[in-house]
Amino acid sequence: MPATPTIKKSSAPSSKPTAKTKAHTAAKAAPPVASPVTTSVTQKLAAIGLRGDWDFALHLPIRYEDETRITRIRDALPGVACQFEAEIIHNEITYRPRRQLVVQAQDGDDVISLRFLNFYGSQVKQLAVGKRLRLFGEVKHGFCGAEMVHPRYKLVAAGDPVPEALTPVYATTAGVVQLVIRKAIDKALANLTAKGAFDDALPETLRQKLRLNDFADSVVTLHRPPPSVPQASLMERTHPGWRRIKFDELLAQQLAMKKARAARDAKSAPRLATKNKLTKAFKAALPFALTHAQQRAANEIATDLAAPHPMQRLLQGDVGSGKTVVAALAAAQAIENGFQAALMAPTEILAEQHYRKLSGLLAPLGVTVTWLTGSLKAKEKREAIAEIAAGTTQLAIGTHALFQDGVSFANLGLAIVDEQHRFGVGQRLALREKARGKMQANATESQEAHQLMMSATPIPRTLSMSYFADLDVSVIDELPPGRTPIVTKLIADSRRDEVIERIRLACQPGLDGTKGAQAYWVCPLIEESETLQLQTAVDTYVNMQTTFPDLKVGLVHGRMKPTEKNEVMAAFVANDIQLLVATTVIEVGVDVSNASLMVIEHAERMGLSQMHQLRGRVGRGAKQSMCILMYHQPVGQIARARLKVIFENTDGFEIARQDLLLRGPGEHLGARQSGAPLLRFADIERDIDLLEAARNASDWLLKHDSMAADKHLARWLGSRQHYLKA
Repeated sequence: MPATPTIKKSSAPSSKPTAKTKAHTAAKAAPPVASPVTTSVTQKLAAIGLRGDWDFALHLPIRYEDETRITRIRDALPGVACQFEAEIIHNEITYRPRRQLVVQAQDGDDVISLRFLNFYGSQVKQLAVGKRLRLFGEVKHGFCGAEMVHPRYKLVAAGDPVPEALTPVYATTAGVVQLVIRKAIDKALANLTAKGAFDDALPETLRQKLRLNDFADSVVTLHRPPPSVPQASLMERTHPGWRRIKFDELLAQQLAMKKARAARDAKSAPRLATKNKLTKAFKAALPFALTHAQQRAANEIATDLAAPHPMQRLLQGDVGSGKTVVAALAAAQAIENGFQAALMAPTEILAEQHYRKLSGLLAPLGVTVTWLTGSLKAKEKREAIAEIAAGTTQLAIGTHALFQDGVSFANLGLAIVDEQHRFGVGQRLALREKARGKMQANATESQEAHQLMMSATPIPRTLSMSYFADLDVSVIDELPPGRTPIVTKLIADSRRDEVIERIRLACQPGLDGTKGAQAYWVCPLIEESETLQLQTAVDTYVNMQTTFPDLKVGLVHGRMKPTEKNEVMAAFVANDIQLLVATTVIEVGVDVSNASLMVIEHAERMGLSQMHQLRGRVGRGAKQSMCILMYHQPVGQIARARLKVIFENTDGFEIARQDLLLRGPGEHLGARQSGAPLLRFADIERDIDLLEAARNASDWLLKHDSMAADKHLARWLGSRQHYLKA
């Protein structure tokens, strides 16, 4: 057998009897029973992805509670949840300070008060004097002694045994209590055992080489850990059982990505050869030379486009690195081969920015560029759709309107998606589907369009290894020459007057009558409310008009009509507006070289990626530029960490790495994985050794044991694999 991957940190397989034996014994003792959940609960569980037996078996606990021992009330420690047993000696409903059920229970010489603020009449009868309770929760000590508020409890008889394993606590949904989900998981484990499905999908030689625990033993131990297992290793997920599960999860992800890539490579796409006619003319028309990084990325894309299978490449680069020009070269290559190209952007401001820039460069070369967004008038929209369908349009630029029903392309060869993480899986697939079967009249098989995705949010290496393993990645890692570094300052909003004075100095005209610089004032998102954000922007706009009577102040926000928004942005580009008050709609797509000052109000409310994008709206010309992050005190610990990162770093890749550490991959990726399973157990920063091993193991399995690979995928992803083709 060829050399197999290794893991830096590892744990030897357990020498204890495996869970297969335990599970078989359990199955004999407790044969499968009818479903413990009702149809309503089944639907609720299905909504969180719990449908089949493997879904339940791999729905592992988020934490554990120790109900294997009884603690005396007198020994309760503050802040520590424990289990107690006591007999009810008093029961009454009181009305001061509010209606509540108060129960007193005795444990030896100690008495504890139990308070229920919300209760049913049946509970009053249930908690009758003389009944014995097992209580679980934290004990608080007040003026009246020990008490518990809304404790979890159950009625028991004296001498009833305690559980032999720690009690798992699962992620659940409204209307599904822990007892129900535990029973459903027990039933799933019993079913899988009865079917003999709990075998190890990994070949034994591979498992031994990687020093991984037995799969069944790991699953059962994590669901029902014995008291002897150190709770710290369970909670910190360092137990050998957790390491096996995390490896399997990463392996499933790697296998799915690589199979998706192999399936794509097996499909047909038009060969878009490098004819160097339109592309050469386009380069000659540029008022600047491409950077080495731009040229390298353009060459990588050109090679992919000339291949007979669909390209799926991610073009990433920092703010202002020149991704749009590289994408335009790719579009020109498609056009000079007789195919159409489409560029989809998430906002009208960004889409129009692309339209103005690219039509200005390509139209003089004879390229027909069409603009299509949802805000177009009915007649303009019909004309645009007709031109796209007829093939008159060579480059279509727009928003999500490009993939709506009723829009069809004559022969779409290249789909470009800007700020790809802002689109959901279905949206990106819909645009690419516009090309299927519509390529050439004489084509013998359905062809797909090539796809280029762009992102100004740099992807950290570990994230790229994990979530983008199915993509080819081109990186523009240098900025065009002549860009001046942006100075970043942190200023408390108590110094607002200083910030206003800095705007006045920056924007005032010169003594010779020349116009001064321009500035942005970005208003915050308050309490996740678009309405409040809008009101803040409007109020700020009114205040700024009063504060700066000598400056022309503009306002742009997401609820303005596109025509109004475009008029304001055009005036700002022409320097007819010196100060632009805006919401975060200007985060991407605004390129005004004379704008050299950015004020971000309530910066402590914003994410790292968003602040970096906003900061990138300045520093696009020769003037020294500044970004002022104005914050309101007090600042929380996480917000303070974000501000420190953005203040100390201008490198988008380092900011993205820090962002990943602070937020985790789910939030960092945004909507890219909408519908696709994110990692539930593995941490791609802490478990980098497992990720490396999973990458190598996936290659080995696909080459030497494809049946094991398929079995592993079916177990972990089931029907969700289709999302990975986006």
